Amino acid sequence: MIAFVRGTVATVGLTNAVLDVGGIGLDLQCAPNTLATLRRGEVTQLATSMVVREDSMTLFGFVDDDEKGCFELLQTASGVGPKLAQAMLAVFSPDDLRQAVASDDVKTLTKVPGIGQKGAQRIILELKDRIGAVVGSGPARVSGGPATVAWRDQVHQGLVGLGWSAKEAEKAVDAVAPQAGDLPDVGALLRAALLTLRKG
Repeated sequence: MIAFVRGTVATVGLTNAVLDVGGIGLDLQCAPNTLATLRRGEVTQLATSMVVREDSMTLFGFVDDDEKGCFELLQTASGVGPKLAQAMLAVFSPDDLRQAVASDDVKTLTKVPGIGQKGAQRIILELKDRIGAVVGSGPARVSGGPATVAWRDQVHQGLVGLGWSAKEAEKAVDAVAPQAGDLPDVGALLRAALLTLRKG
């Protein structure tokens, strides 16, 4: 198992980042919160979790061990795979998840695409005694990124990739458009779009 990786950020995409570790480019699948902390050319360290399937090996990257722990715990619930666990962490911080599970908040959990009422109830039932207590706010996550004229398409594709419908994604993109300004920050806009979908 690979517990963490440390290297130079080679590229940052909408759902992944590539870290140059000793001359080898490791592709890590990451939630928007994690991607927003990465800058091309900077050295960083990410907590990681490797998911091995019959036909693939996927490395997931996280801003800290708390996020990684939640990702791995979520997958112990029936019907929750790595993609859904990552979508949950795209919408909620680890503490938000703990709060929702601890308070039996089915409605909040159903804001994640792919989780219906029964699925949310099952997650609460299976994880309530194991997810732990709210630990407080984590380190501030500063968003930033390159300017782009195609930010609408990038944010839209990111949201669809996380499981929202094209119509929902378009509505969220329209909602955050006033925040784009002259130098759109795709990572920050994607995070803002996720927040509008969460509230919606």
